[in-house]
Amino acid sequence: MYGSSQATIGHALERLEAVDRVYAADKVWTSSPAEGPAQIAASRQAWGVPRFDLLQVHNLLGWEGHLETLQAMKAAGEVRHLGITTSHGRRHEELERIMRRAPLDSVQLTYNIVDREAESRLLPLARERGIGVIANRPFQRKRLIRRLAGKPLPPWAAEIGATTWAQFILKFIISHPAITCAIPATTRVDHVRENLAAAREPLPDDAMRRRMADHVRGL
Repeated sequence: MYGSSQATIGHALERLEAVDRVYAADKVWTSSPAEGPAQIAASRQAWGVPRFDLLQVHNLLGWEGHLETLQAMKAAGEVRHLGITTSHGRRHEELERIMRRAPLDSVQLTYNIVDREAESRLLPLARERGIGVIANRPFQRKRLIRRLAGKPLPPWAAEIGATTWAQFILKFIISHPAITCAIPATTRVDHVRENLAAAREPLPDDAMRRRMADHVRGL
């Protein structure tokens, strides 16, 4: 689905001898639930892992049929967790209905320092139901980084250990108590290191998060 990413991950895990240490998460994205098992098997082979820790239904495609498959796999010990994803705010109501009725372990949705629609209903519901949340599009597909490029970080960003705008944004996201992790896309190793550093403490408290959001809103 994402170019050669699966084969690249598989190669890296083999070279690093990290197959047993990684939390392996992928998606099933075919619109046909009948094709789901074969797609999952091909993905697992590309990764070189004995099983996935998390499998997610991509963008609600055929979600009812795929969730039946994933539930059967989970019962058989072939996957640890199951989830569903969307990157479209217009589908939040549908996602909320699914969260209330389906036995989900995880959801993936859009959440960042300027797109905070999920805070009103979805994030509180996830906490209530014990559902993990993966934040996608943390940089709005680079638009947010481009918007902030050339603007200096506020001096008080040092209080939370943020040295770049990317770290500033990621720290805001992962400090929300409902968020499990964020998934910034990148093709550069230096950006991977920069993004990972955002997970180091300190993370912002509620007052700092408000200050951060207000600052970005004013730029």
